[in-house]
Amino acid sequence: MKKLKKTLLVAAVALSAPVLSGCVGSNFVTKKLMEFNIKVVDNRYARGGVNFLLAPVYGFTTLADYFVVNSIEFWTGKNPFDGTPHIFDSKVETYIDVNGDLDPSLTDAPIDPISYKQIEESQLRSIDENTIEMEVTFVDGTHSTLLGVKQGSDITFSIDGEVVSTTSIEALESAFAQQS
Repeated sequence: MKKLKKTLLVAAVALSAPVLSGCVGSNFVTKKLMEFNIKVVDNRYARGGVNFLLAPVYGFTTLADYFVVNSIEFWTGKNPFDGTPHIFDSKVETYIDVNGDLDPSLTDAPIDPISYKQIEESQLRSIDENTIEMEVTFVDGTHSTLLGVKQGSDITFSIDGEVVSTTSIEALESAFAQQS
């Protein structure tokens, strides 16, 4: 019985971690990979084959989105690559209005956006079996590099050489398991 309670507690913590980290966003990195997938070939069946071949890369882009890019987007209110507003800040006709009853500090993103830059192009490539890199070129001509590096049982994500997140493969597997 004690073992079951401990297992349930570990499962509850693992399942709630992605939810509590604010990992909801536009999945920008995965969208860029999908754009690449579509541009490779003009035939829908060949695109399906390319999609199948890129399945492992989609895993990395999803992880980058869930644990880095979407979290930054959620907490800043803007996508860090293209500056678009977070989907949760969309002004739409809602069924329940609560903002009028809340302190104004609870109605907007708590951190100023990291970037307002518009992306001109991006390239995603696998450096080796442990490293994936996305090179982003902005409209103003500047560049940024997102890098994911697997080291032992951890994966470290960095932007332009500055580490922005580290997570374990176990945590990522747990997050994927809960999506299934």
